[in-house]
Amino acid sequence: MGSVQIVTTILAAAITAVAVWLAARAVLKMVAVIRLGQPAPERFTDKVSRTKTMLVETAGHTRMLKWGVVGAAHWLVMVGFIVLSLLVLEAYFEVVTPTGGLPIIGHWVVFGLATEIIGVLGLVGILVLMAIRLRNRPTRPGGRSRFTGSTMWQGYFVEWIVLLVLIFGFVIRGFKVATDHFEYPLWATPVSHAVGAVLPDWQDGASVAALIKIVISMTWLIVISLNVTMGVAWHRFLAFPNIFFKREPARPAGSGLGALRPMTSQGKPLDFEEADPEKDQFGVAQVEQFSWKGLLDFSTCTECGRCQSQCPAWNTGKPLSPKLLVLSLRDHAYAKAPYLLAGGGNDLTGEEKATAAQLAHLDVLALAEADRPLIGTAEEGGVIDPDVLWSCTTCGACVEQCPVDIEHVDHIVDMRRYQVLIESSFPSEAGVMLRNLENKGNPWGAPQNTREDWTKGLDFEVPRVGEVDDFEYLFWVGCAGAFEDRAKKTTRAVATLLNEAGVEFAILGEGETCSGDPARRIGNEFVFQMLAQQNVETLNEAFEGREKAKRKIVATCPHCFNTLGNEYGQLGGEFEVVHHTQLLAHLVSTGKLTPVQPVDGGVTYHDPCYLGRHNRVFAAPREVLGDAIEGEITEMPRNSERSFCCGAGGARMWMEEKIGKRINVDRVEEAMATGAKTVAVGCPFCSTMLSDGVNGKGAGEQVEVIDVASVLLRSVKPERSQGGKEAAPVAG
Repeated sequence: MGSVQIVTTILAAAITAVAVWLAARAVLKMVAVIRLGQPAPERFTDKVSRTKTMLVETAGHTRMLKWGVVGAAHWLVMVGFIVLSLLVLEAYFEVVTPTGGLPIIGHWVVFGLATEIIGVLGLVGILVLMAIRLRNRPTRPGGRSRFTGSTMWQGYFVEWIVLLVLIFGFVIRGFKVATDHFEYPLWATPVSHAVGAVLPDWQDGASVAALIKIVISMTWLIVISLNVTMGVAWHRFLAFPNIFFKREPARPAGSGLGALRPMTSQGKPLDFEEADPEKDQFGVAQVEQFSWKGLLDFSTCTECGRCQSQCPAWNTGKPLSPKLLVLSLRDHAYAKAPYLLAGGGNDLTGEEKATAAQLAHLDVLALAEADRPLIGTAEEGGVIDPDVLWSCTTCGACVEQCPVDIEHVDHIVDMRRYQVLIESSFPSEAGVMLRNLENKGNPWGAPQNTREDWTKGLDFEVPRVGEVDDFEYLFWVGCAGAFEDRAKKTTRAVATLLNEAGVEFAILGEGETCSGDPARRIGNEFVFQMLAQQNVETLNEAFEGREKAKRKIVATCPHCFNTLGNEYGQLGGEFEVVHHTQLLAHLVSTGKLTPVQPVDGGVTYHDPCYLGRHNRVFAAPREVLGDAIEGEITEMPRNSERSFCCGAGGARMWMEEKIGKRINVDRVEEAMATGAKTVAVGCPFCSTMLSDGVNGKGAGEQVEVIDVASVLLRSVKPERSQGGKEAAPVAG
């Protein structure tokens, strides 16, 4: 060992020791913060499925690759980071001797070839990612960047570190080539040999370059250890557990889609018949009241902004960015952590749990952070502004796009639950809807005895449960389908098509009440459970004696479809629920419905969030339209899993949109830009919002918004059309 190697060895050991110590301290801090969260025992079930999903999503990059070039580049960098960590380890042998290498595998040609290829591809990948970040920088002219609000220096820092580590990997090899100490042939490592051809014959070069590589790597570790909220770096470690512990690992899309998590207290579902606000947690009022998985979510955010770029609220000038919401919660959690770890915190009655002695040594900033309300305006020092909280449509675009499976919607609804149930703080106009749900069983406040008025004027009898001996499908009409004039047309069209196809179906009529979706999404879990339990009891009675496979429900509203199929199971209601477009597609494919006259004029299809993104029903409505129209469907740029919201979800249907551009107008402009004369939908909320948008643009005579079922009806029974428009229902 020469004098140079003595120095490089000492320096490498010193900086590594510091880095490892700081990293261990950082990891312990992060674990301590995450453990402050509430229990979530359901996250430990089905470990085989969780492991499989985690490996598929990470190794296969299944979510990132949806983004094409950026996904491929990120995969190359990820593989390079993992595999080429061996070369960082090898550098510790090289600082000791310039001819050093990894024991056993270090002389294998296949190892040299593999690391050469991965190194080159890693360089390509990181340069692509750097170019993408620069092209999408928040300060660029025009447009809103998905990186707006991200800590940009951290992104640049991480990318430059990766680039420099990769470069010095080739420099080390180059010096070994130049000094004739390289163990791999030219054909296996051509880039390393090319670098060696331009480097001097410096015997200590490999050791010095190895030290620089170690210093770069350990500098990265030191910096991220001193910044535990540096998600752009820490996500490469935290993504694995965050994906492993996702809510529903078997779901094909984001695990936070479909059903909402039930309200829990200490990890157990809340029973409202026995719940006590002084003993049980109602929603989330403090950051430590999120589950530990929620705190892991916040820690894992990589600040990539894909959630933000797809969010309808953000894209129409609302203050909500799913990314910034998560980052605000993350920063607040870690700033408040010293206070919480010292024993501080309020109990459910609002009393301080810690003694003065426990809090005496705390930094004033931690104490100030502890005093901040979780929900509050800037003047109140709130972590999350009320306008941010209530801008969410729960469309799920953020969850769909997140590469590390953060469950934004669950966290937003948990905060809403506390605001509604304990603080009674929510947009005033939504109060009318909630009172109607409690008193009338529907959000419009219509009399219950008018639920069957949509059947009047039909040329066949609509059977009721209890009036017929048997039926294959229970037709869940829904509140919109029973009371809203535009939705009634869809209800009548579906009933007519089912009758035409010879499907045996029945309705509950006045026995049906609201599914509870708007109450649950706004945060009123109490009203949801009241309505849901009533419906579950009614449905169980209607299906008495049938196995689950024969307890079939068809629904026209995706919100009802989602609630009945995904959430009623939490309350003892197990049913096979299909959307009407799925059933109609099946009836057409089996020849029970035959389109005879194609509908022309051009058609585009709007994917309802709760049908498409939340429940992965993309093909069925398009199959129905494909059979019913003349020509191809003209797709909007944002379609399928990236479809843009209509603006009505999350109970936004009953809240005024006062900030920014109206979401439905943005979507209507996109639909009209296709040149289609018909905008087909599969949801009564979408129908209302897009119709209002079309009328607001003054295009009501040129563009028609109509349900997929009505399009099919025009093709199957063209005699029911009047001048190209569907006959209006007969008033009751």
